[in-house]
Amino acid sequence: MKREILYILLAVVVSITYSSCSVVRHIPDNSYYLQRIDIHTDQSTPKADRITTGDFEKYVRQSPNKRFLGINLYTWIYNLANPEKENKWNNLKRRIGEKPILLDLTKTEQTRKNFKVYMDSRGFFTSQSSFELDTLSKKKRAIVQYNIKQGTPYRIDSVYYTFRDQSLKRLILGDTTNSLIHRGDVFNITTLENERTRITNQLKQDGYYKFSINNIEYIADTLNSNNLVAIEIIVKKHIEGYDNRGREIIGDNEVYRIDKINIFTDYNATTAKMDPRYNSKLDTLVYGGLDIVYNKKTNIKPKVLEQVIPLKPHELYNIDIVNKTYSELIALGYFKTARITFTEIDIPNNSSKLVSFKDAENTLTTTPTVKVSNERYLECNIHCTPSLKQSFKVDLEGSTTSSFYGLKATVGYQNRNIFKGAESFDIDFSTGYEYLKTPSPDVRTRHATEFGVATRLSLPRFMLPFRTSSWKNFSQQKTKFEMSINFQDRSFYRRTLSNVSLSYQWNDNKYSSYTLSPVDINVVDVSYLDENFLATTENEYLIRSYESQFISGLTFNYLYNNQIKNPSRNATIVRFNAETSGNLIEGLSSLFAGERMKDSDNTIFGLKYSQYFRTDLSISRKIMIGEKTALAGRLYGGYALAYGNSTAIPFDRLFYSGGSNSMRGWAPRTLGPGSIKYIKSDYPTQLGDVKLEANIELRFPIWGMIHGATFLDAGNVWFMNSNPEEYSNDAVFYAKDFYKQLGLNTGFGLRLDISFAVLRLDLGLQLHNPNRDINDRWISNLKWDNMALNFGVGYPF
Repeated sequence: MKREILYILLAVVVSITYSSCSVVRHIPDNSYYLQRIDIHTDQSTPKADRITTGDFEKYVRQSPNKRFLGINLYTWIYNLANPEKENKWNNLKRRIGEKPILLDLTKTEQTRKNFKVYMDSRGFFTSQSSFELDTLSKKKRAIVQYNIKQGTPYRIDSVYYTFRDQSLKRLILGDTTNSLIHRGDVFNITTLENERTRITNQLKQDGYYKFSINNIEYIADTLNSNNLVAIEIIVKKHIEGYDNRGREIIGDNEVYRIDKINIFTDYNATTAKMDPRYNSKLDTLVYGGLDIVYNKKTNIKPKVLEQVIPLKPHELYNIDIVNKTYSELIALGYFKTARITFTEIDIPNNSSKLVSFKDAENTLTTTPTVKVSNERYLECNIHCTPSLKQSFKVDLEGSTTSSFYGLKATVGYQNRNIFKGAESFDIDFSTGYEYLKTPSPDVRTRHATEFGVATRLSLPRFMLPFRTSSWKNFSQQKTKFEMSINFQDRSFYRRTLSNVSLSYQWNDNKYSSYTLSPVDINVVDVSYLDENFLATTENEYLIRSYESQFISGLTFNYLYNNQIKNPSRNATIVRFNAETSGNLIEGLSSLFAGERMKDSDNTIFGLKYSQYFRTDLSISRKIMIGEKTALAGRLYGGYALAYGNSTAIPFDRLFYSGGSNSMRGWAPRTLGPGSIKYIKSDYPTQLGDVKLEANIELRFPIWGMIHGATFLDAGNVWFMNSNPEEYSNDAVFYAKDFYKQLGLNTGFGLRLDISFAVLRLDLGLQLHNPNRDINDRWISNLKWDNMALNFGVGYPF
């Protein structure tokens, strides 16, 4: 055995050596293969002010070929192609591999200059950059080392403004508390540019439609000693045009007010371009201050448009309101695209006209529009293209584990405008089949079937039994009604799951979204339960969770996600969920019922109703450490408590560990609870009412759409020590030594990024299994029993 391992290691060494040598076999004389670049920065600059090596890497003009596991794999594959032959096989090698990158001293010198320019932009005006070239260490190979001395940065000594347009002085000086430039900060051109953008956005919120960042310029005076910079911010006037001699015509920046809003609800850009009579065929309906332009008939109710479009006639132009209008229209789910443009129009000075429109209460309102001498006016045009109104879908999903084969099919129908109010109606029919490979002798059947139907109706507004204006500030409002029924006939039980829910969704126009479900009713009807199903467990708590139950509760969900607008930058995601069940029923029963039964025996519609509280919190963070390389981590915690009419959490609400988005060294529901001894079962029942988990993974590109990851997971589930007689103490959560019961796994995975989705395959290897004998929990042998292969869609966190 040792000899075989030695032969394998020798073969690997020979292969690496051969591939390493072969990458330079086609390199011309007097040319060098760029093997590596190193960036060395001095450590004399304080760490808080120092520019990191990662920041410099962005300005490298010539980088070496990609490497895989430390070897020049891609270059080696490219060199396998015969340079004198053009055929499919050779072209495939060239596409998979990478052409060897040869040292280009012109690009090396340009990189050195880039480093100096970048350091100057960050306030290191006394910085120096140079490079050293090593072409002797290996034949036809070059290593470039950049040496950077940053020195002492210049700091901002003073900031003052010069207003060539005095009309803006009050607005800009009144908002200096939000300025990004502060006395004592390190001079940074990026910060100055961000301040220009901030001031511009501020003015565009106050009606200055034509104001741009070019109206602001800086003068930085570095002539003073002691590494100090005096910054002058110049606010310029607006260039209105040029005279017949080409000289600029300059005037004060002016405020713009919206005069008319036209919304084209079924705009076809191709037809509009090809047909010169397109606009003459359109009709217009005035409603709520909107001119709704349509062809033949309106395809969406005017009231819906008035509710979701925050732009109003006669109001000042506001870039934030414009962006919100776009977001609200797309969030309807009815429009495929929306384009908002503005055209300057002329209203003669001191002239007026009467504008009439119906508001949301269908009340006719007439207001005069009077031109103010220092204001100008805009006509807003919103061109919307509807999505396909109706669609069908067919999904087929197959799965296999060590225990069963499974197949599931779903057929669905969607109507995006069923009542002409941008309502979305969905209905799905699903069926599934599973076949046990090697069942236990007492299994009732080797077959498992499932049938279900689910309907959803989503409205783009809040449906409430009362009117209130306080909800108008909530963005992307939705009301969802859902109903579903699912019948499951499995080896050990037969049950029917029914659900009815009403939920409200909204967001804050930034990174946070909310969901509140005041009505969430679930009925779990277990019509058959094999007496041998849970015979192997002594956990009475878990056994009771399989009883028929009526679950009626309230749920709340919060999501913070700042990576939506910046997918390639650092990101934070926070998820919080909370739900309660049975409190309303318990209160009404106490108020109106006669003689009540003892706790945990009360029913509704012949079913025992559940009372519990459940919450969980997930915090994940992604840190970019390269253009496509990132380090991501997550902390997760969950807790559930049964009380009142319940002594156990319904098993669908219990926590489990393992699977593609959890502990990837285990299959779902096969880790925990605590450190109880693992008992093999045809249906895993390792659940708990407490869950803790921590994950970290390194994500990196491999080739094209293929990405890789290596990860480390730690976690488990437990039961709280509320009824210790119902389960083993080994399954109970104790704060003083829970860490001894944590499962630990590592592994690696492949991701296929196809732009609209990420397909993921992860192989997890167990390192510490708390459900094994105490002297055998640390795993040192690689066996399939100690691994799990998990498939998923999207990133795990």
